[in-house]
Amino acid sequence: MPRAISASKWTRVVVFALFLSLFIAGTAPAQEIPVAAPALAPIEIKKLSDVNAGDTAWMLTSAALVLMMTGPGLALFYGGLVRRKNVLGTMMQSFILMGAVSVVWALIGYTLAFDTGNSFIGGFRFALLREVGGEPSEYAATIPHTTWMVYQLMFAIITPALICGAYAERMKFGSMLTFSLLWLLVVYCPMAHMVWGKGGLFSLNNGKYPAMDFAGGTVVHVTSGVSALVCALVLGKRRGYGTTPMPPHSVVLSVIGACLLWVGWFGFNAGSALSAGALASSAFITTHFAAAAGTLGWAFYEWIKNGKATVLGAISGAVAGLVVITPASGFTTPIYAIFMGLIAGVACAISSTWMKHIFNYDDSLDAFGVHGMGGTIGSLLTGVFAVKAINNIDGLLAGNASAMTNQILATAFAWCIAAITSIVLLKIVDALFGLRVKESDEYDGLDLSQHGESGYNLEEVSIFGSEVSNGGAEVSAASATTAPKLSNA
Repeated sequence: MPRAISASKWTRVVVFALFLSLFIAGTAPAQEIPVAAPALAPIEIKKLSDVNAGDTAWMLTSAALVLMMTGPGLALFYGGLVRRKNVLGTMMQSFILMGAVSVVWALIGYTLAFDTGNSFIGGFRFALLREVGGEPSEYAATIPHTTWMVYQLMFAIITPALICGAYAERMKFGSMLTFSLLWLLVVYCPMAHMVWGKGGLFSLNNGKYPAMDFAGGTVVHVTSGVSALVCALVLGKRRGYGTTPMPPHSVVLSVIGACLLWVGWFGFNAGSALSAGALASSAFITTHFAAAAGTLGWAFYEWIKNGKATVLGAISGAVAGLVVITPASGFTTPIYAIFMGLIAGVACAISSTWMKHIFNYDDSLDAFGVHGMGGTIGSLLTGVFAVKAINNIDGLLAGNASAMTNQILATAFAWCIAAITSIVLLKIVDALFGLRVKESDEYDGLDLSQHGESGYNLEEVSIFGSEVSNGGAEVSAASATTAPKLSNA
């Protein structure tokens, strides 16, 4: 099957970009940024008596909220956007990752992300969750290590699930699962360590180039969004894309999913304060206002451009606002959050419509248009709108140019590692199992071809005891022989 792009050409481009960013990282002087994020301040005494019940309750609640973002939030949001024959297959992608990522995280993922290793990846001290007990860790002084670990797990679950939107309706189930788990280990875990881990390259906790990412702008949204774009390009378009209408089969499901995402995002962002205090409250408020502004930005863009504000556009704008504020939620003010949400709503709308059509790629559910673009914008704008009064770090508007420099470097690095690694992993999985379902399977839909089930049972029983499907369009042979005959009249 012909590829949508030349993998070798893309590989050369991203390899050059990566080496360029590494060269800059190795030659530029380290930028000093005041470190004050209390969530990452190391602690010296780790005792059960240090655990705060209120903080622990808030963090366990936040972990549950973040898990709700994947299932049912993302599952419903993505499930409603695909065609009816693919709704179960799409929702299954989110659901199976809740189980698979959890097991891999416990075995090795957590230690690679948060053990003290080198600047790029952690060691193996926490493998199989050794030394992960009820005492606080070096990352959170007032909650059990187990609580910190499981909270971070919820981030690890949703990140590869976001990528699924790019290859919806055409990737094999086994290949999807293999790619997602490998991607978790070689992209997400190293990036989480570099940004949030102690001594990571871009970490506020003793990193060489400390960059601000309160809840996952680079770690979650840039990496997943860029990888989504690579997946869409490598797999190619859905059969019939551009000639056959492929509208969402249920915007109602997607609205419910978007609402759950909005609510769950409070655990995503406000929970990243790792305590129930003023910083959590600030992140909670900025998250809400950015989502509100993103909703208006996308809706008004459509209204001006097409004369109508669609429901699908409004909920997509809300998600764009949530994405853009994620890295800045603990560093900026509510008013700046509104500005960021408006920018994201319009920019992501353009990325998901005009830009996608210009470059002619099939990002099925706009995973790159919303998460890749929104995450990139959010990461960069964090360096602009950070306010020292919120979390002891000023941004470019306050004259701190070094903060902006580090944001650019971290964002560029996230783009490169996601693009390069995704291409390599897709090639490996393709060689082992193949990436796309067969043409006949794609025509039948993933529900039947991959899972042997159907999302909706439209069959009914007639008054004669026969099976009638699709509202009576088809009648069984038994009904044809027992039903009374009608005259031509």
